[in-house]
Amino acid sequence: MRLGPRSVAALALVSAVGVAALGWPFLAPPESAVVAHSQDAPWFFACLLVLLVAVVAATISESGLGPKAVAMLGVLAATGAALRPIGAGTAGLEPMFFLMVLSGRVLGPGFGFVLGSVTMFASALLTGGVGPWMPFQMLAMGWVTMGAGLLPGRDRLRGRAELLLLGAYGALAAFAYGTVTNLAGWPFTDQAASSIAFDPDAPVAGNLARFVTYCLATSMGWDLGRAVTTVVLTLILGTVILKALRRATRRAAFESPVTFDAPAG
Repeated sequence: MRLGPRSVAALALVSAVGVAALGWPFLAPPESAVVAHSQDAPWFFACLLVLLVAVVAATISESGLGPKAVAMLGVLAATGAALRPIGAGTAGLEPMFFLMVLSGRVLGPGFGFVLGSVTMFASALLTGGVGPWMPFQMLAMGWVTMGAGLLPGRDRLRGRAELLLLGAYGALAAFAYGTVTNLAGWPFTDQAASSIAFDPDAPVAGNLARFVTYCLATSMGWDLGRAVTTVVLTLILGTVILKALRRATRRAAFESPVTFDAPAG
């Protein structure tokens, strides 16, 4: 699925807002209104991000997301959502993650962004994980799946070299996803109860050190489990799933319009 100018602009807008929503602890000065109203920020950005993701989906739909692509999107999103509870609460064993990476690789960055976001939304409904963190998870997964579609050699690279590329990307993306989602909650950790919480009076370097320590202490084990699971599943099942996705894409012929024969007589 090709990305038109409006789709690119919408994706850039959503990404820019997401970066601002996640990175404000390192960008906003201590005396700013953002810091003063930091406890309201999750709800504000949650509403804003959901609306912007909806705008992206609508824009991509206008630029060629036909009924066959919508059907593919629904099947993959449902599969990913069903896979997420399998490893829920088990040290980062998330088989959903590798499926998103492989799907983004085959179907491209635009489709990948929508697929990652929709899958995370559906899985949140399935697992009861709805909350102010959900739009940030949707955005992070959209970035991960979109990034897989931007990897080089999508039309030429095949075989073991492609699996190694996807495995390496999946491992890095697993840690990046954990870092991004940590940013959504870290600024609101009780400062009085933790020495690694966000400190609005600390310099950028000090808060960066606190955040790195926070990630190491709270999510490193989970991120490592996610990375290992992604690499192992990619190397074992990647060839079969990539072939199946490419075969389904060729048969669906996303770029061909749907036509109906005129009735006889």
